[in-house]
Amino acid sequence: MSASETVEVTGHLMDSGILSRILDDIREYGGDYAIDRFDVGHEADDTSRALLTVTAEDDDALQRLLMRLQTRGVNQVDPGEATVGAAEIDGVFPDGFYSSTNLATRVRLDGRWYDVGNPEMDCGLIVDEVDGERRVRTLPMSDVKAGMQVVLGASGIKVTVPVSTKSGDSFGFMESDVSSEKPQAVLVRQVADGMREAKSRGQKVLWVGGPGVVHTGAAPAMVALVRAGFVDVLFAGNALATHDIESSLYGTSLGIDLAMGQGVEHGHEHHIRALNTIRKEGSIQAAVDSGVLTGGIMHALVKEGKTFVLVGSVRDDGPLPDVYTDVLDGQRAMRAEIEDVGFCLMVATMLHSVATGNILPASIPLVCVDINPATVTKLADRGSSQARGIVTDVGLFLEQLALELVPEYRRA
Repeated sequence: MSASETVEVTGHLMDSGILSRILDDIREYGGDYAIDRFDVGHEADDTSRALLTVTAEDDDALQRLLMRLQTRGVNQVDPGEATVGAAEIDGVFPDGFYSSTNLATRVRLDGRWYDVGNPEMDCGLIVDEVDGERRVRTLPMSDVKAGMQVVLGASGIKVTVPVSTKSGDSFGFMESDVSSEKPQAVLVRQVADGMREAKSRGQKVLWVGGPGVVHTGAAPAMVALVRAGFVDVLFAGNALATHDIESSLYGTSLGIDLAMGQGVEHGHEHHIRALNTIRKEGSIQAAVDSGVLTGGIMHALVKEGKTFVLVGSVRDDGPLPDVYTDVLDGQRAMRAEIEDVGFCLMVATMLHSVATGNILPASIPLVCVDINPATVTKLADRGSSQARGIVTDVGLFLEQLALELVPEYRRA
C-alpha cells in the first residue's frame, strides 16, 4: 500500500534550479509527486513557494524520501511529532534513524520545538538531558552508545535553508558558483569582507590548508594574516605543517629552494629531517619554546595562541607528534573547534576541505580556493551547498588577501 505526504519548499526555486533537483530526487527514490500549488516570485529578490504531494510505495520508503528532500530544504506541511527509539548497540543507530542535514533543524517533542545543536550532515539526532533540560543534538554513528535515545523517521522535524544574498559589494553567501574568470581583486575583497564581518561579530575564522600554501611561497602572507588576527583555527594534515617547518629550518619545501625555485643538494632529505627535529623536541609547541623553530605558519600560530588540528593519513611520513593518527579522534578534535566559527576559508586541499565541509553547519559561509576546478566543485557535490569556489593560484590569492586585510604587509 502506498504512502503519501504533503510537503512545501520556499526559496529561489527557479533560478537556482532547486525545484528541478527536488523532482529528480523524488523519481530517483522511486516516488511520485503532484504539484498542488506553485507561487512564483515576481521580482528578482522575491522567493517562490511550492506545495507538493509526494508518494512512495510504503511508509519506510516515504520516510527515506522525506529525509532526502530535507537536504534540499523541503519540509512536511504537518510534521507532527518526532518518534524516538533506543540504540541497542554501541556504534549502531536503530533502524529507521533520521539521517541529519547540515541545515538549521528543529525537532518537535511533546508539543514543543527544540533547536538541534551543532547541525551536521550524515549524523543521528540524539535526545538527552543536561541539568534537567531536554536537548536534541547531532551525533556521528561512531560515538553513539547503547541506550541513547535516537530520533526515528522524518516526522516532527523541520529544516531551514540559509537566506540567499547576492550583493555585489560583499561575500555572496549561498552563491555556490565556481569563479575562474571574475576579477580577482573583487573576489579577494569579498572574501576579506566576509572575514572582517565574522570578526566584527566576535566569531572565529577557520582555515583549512594544504601544503600548496607553502609550495607556492604563500607562507609569509599567511603568517601576516595569523599575526593580524585573521586565522583563529587551522585544520590541516601532516604535510602542511611538515613543509612549513622544513621551510623554516632549511628554506626549502620538498627540497625546492623557495627563494630560487630550484632543487638543492640533499634537498630530498629536508622534510624527513625536519620531522625528526620536531619529534626530538616532542611537539611543535616545545620546538617553538626551545627556540628550535623560529618562523613559519606553525610558529606564528603557537606564538599567537591560535588553535590547530592536524589529522594524518596512511601516506604520511613521520608524522609530526601533534598529528592525530586515529581519524575518529581527529574528527572529534575538529568538531570541538567549530563552535563560534563565523567564516571558513579552504585553500589548496581537497580531502581536508571535504572533511571539514561535512562537519560544518550550512549557516557558516565558506570559500574554497584551488587551482583545480574539481576541488572547488566537489564541496557542493558532497552537500556543502553554501560553498563558493574560486579557481586561481593559491599563492597569488593569499598574497592579495594579505594586502587587503593587513595594509602594512609588503612582501620583500
